[in-house]
Amino acid sequence: MHSIASGQTRPSVQDEIGPRQPGAIYQTSEGRFEVLVLVTDPADAAQLLRRDAARWAVIVRDTLRPDAQPFAVGTVWTDSDYLIRPAKRSYVSYVPAA
Repeated sequence: MHSIASGQTRPSVQDEIGPRQPGAIYQTSEGRFEVLVLVTDPADAAQLLRRDAARWAVIVRDTLRPDAQPFAVGTVWTDSDYLIRPAKRSYVSYVPAA
């Protein structure tokens, strides 16, 4: 996991999300996940993650469990995470209408 030493700036949202765009499949020590939706609105992300604040959230489905239900995650992309399949370009991130 990334840490921020004093004097360093906070990682960008894109750095935290990494290659997790809709359609991508990635693996972590927790499982293998398909990205269904990327939520970049902070208020919606916080609500999905049940937190006071969040910059983004990803709705994923565990591909190793046939009965898996989608759920939201807000964990930062790390060097130990592995991209299995890149995102499909035809997907669009969820950004609410103004």
